[in-house]
Amino acid sequence: MRDALKGHVDLLLLSALEDEPAHGYELVETIRDRSEGEFDLAEGTVYPSLYRLERRRLVASGWETVSGRRRRVYRLTTSGRRKLLKERSDWRAFAQAMEAVVT
Repeated sequence: MRDALKGHVDLLLLSALEDEPAHGYELVETIRDRSEGEFDLAEGTVYPSLYRLERRRLVASGWETVSGRRRRVYRLTTSGRRKLLKERSDWRAFAQAMEAVVT
């Protein structure tokens, strides 16, 4: 399953940030929970992806105190929301085409 995720981590992160800002580990938990344990991303995968998304201005971050600990919290930017909508649309078209071929 890990190989199938290559190239899709950004979409997973943007999707996990759609409803509210979150810190890195919280994003890992959200993705794991939503996928019912199938996608258990390593922090070594998540943080470089978040930094890349931030450089591309798709997410923004700031320091906040969460449960008494200072953590970097990420949120979608306007550009990030637009990118998410486009990527989600592209993904649905791809999944529909795959489904038509493999079933």
